[in-house]
Amino acid sequence: MNILLVSPAVDATKRTNKGLRMPQLAMFILEGLTPAGHTVKVVEEEAETLNYDEPCDLVGISCMTANAPRSYEIAREFKKRGKTVILGGVHPTILPDEAIQHADSVVIGEAEGVWEQLLHDFEFGILQKRYHNPQPDLSQYVPKNFKRLAQKRLFDIIPIMTTRGCPYNCEFCCVTDLFGKKIRHIPVENVVKDIQESGAKNFMFLDDNIIGQPRYAKELFRAIKPLKIKWVGQASISLVKDSELLQLAADSGCKALFIGLESVSEDQLKTMHKSIKEIGHLEEALRKIKKMGILIHASMIFGFDNDTEKTFNDTLKFLVKNKIGTVSFNILTPYPGTKTYHNLEGEGRILTHEWQYYDHNTVVFKPNHMSPFELQVGKTLTRKRFYSISCVLKRFFGNLNNPLIYLAMNYGHMKQVRVEEKRIPYLKIKLQELLDQCPENNVFEHERAEVEF
Repeated sequence: MNILLVSPAVDATKRTNKGLRMPQLAMFILEGLTPAGHTVKVVEEEAETLNYDEPCDLVGISCMTANAPRSYEIAREFKKRGKTVILGGVHPTILPDEAIQHADSVVIGEAEGVWEQLLHDFEFGILQKRYHNPQPDLSQYVPKNFKRLAQKRLFDIIPIMTTRGCPYNCEFCCVTDLFGKKIRHIPVENVVKDIQESGAKNFMFLDDNIIGQPRYAKELFRAIKPLKIKWVGQASISLVKDSELLQLAADSGCKALFIGLESVSEDQLKTMHKSIKEIGHLEEALRKIKKMGILIHASMIFGFDNDTEKTFNDTLKFLVKNKIGTVSFNILTPYPGTKTYHNLEGEGRILTHEWQYYDHNTVVFKPNHMSPFELQVGKTLTRKRFYSISCVLKRFFGNLNNPLIYLAMNYGHMKQVRVEEKRIPYLKIKLQELLDQCPENNVFEHERAEVEF
């Protein structure tokens, strides 16, 4: 049979800058899990146009929270054409009762251990409403279409995953809900085979924390060192506590690390599962990583209950002082299923359940010490200042080990800042409409958020 696998955009009319487009892997894992004899086509809507009249028997759609409305729209169009639709991914895993209203079946959690059974059931007309294997076997090698994976991405970067699961269960994160608390591994030999089969030299490890289990990470880094690759990944700042692990990461080709700093407020850090909670120690840890020739891409979150208007400037000063290479500036997003969501919902602070706004970039709740619009503008202005030409040049001299990666990523963010700025007038109206529905918050309290860009 013909199988169409779709990774939807959040908005069918907009595209993410090529330099910032995250590599997709889930659809290609499904393709690799599909038994011989079937034809599979993968469509990534961020990079190509989706054809609703594509000849297919079965449509699989990977769904996150922000693109859930678009996923449901796509499902509806294919169902109108008589196609069977499967929804999977983090959002259907958290809200399967919602997702099943738009599909014929829902895959909860990971696809390994259920995809082949689902295809068998579909062929024999006994498709179930839900499929779930809470602890799938990850030892099986899954072949992937690496040529297709590399297309339409900067540096032809190949996505790789080595671990699933996270023990930390942070209040604002839904990774544990998807993959569980126990860290599970892809066999190192399978990771090496992926790298060798791809024929590529640039890779992105998609693990939520590639050093989550140091013993495995050391084995992995030793195994890939002879392959002479370059890679980027995500790791906790605790990496610096094991000098051997840090050295092995650098020696194996690590050129950049995504590190979730989240906040530079010591009060906030003390409430989180952070191994380093003092700013002085945090700065020293960042210096150690940079000395190894590793560019730091930090993730910052605005909107915690301790945050005030002062938080924006404090964060910017910290990032510039420490010459952080690149930064994702996020707004606290109460994803369904997280403790943050349940707390804000219980306090009556959630402004909307329109999932397309749950995108890290849009305020969907009432902050504690500022208005929603102040939070929205403060985040955007901080990002704009960080990616100004003068600031990019100032930080450049602290990132000379990776000048091409630094300039390419900063340029991509500079372009996205302009896109984000254009949303501000619309979001001001949208946030006012949402607040109008709350009797105690029918006006914006702080007109000083009216900032000229």
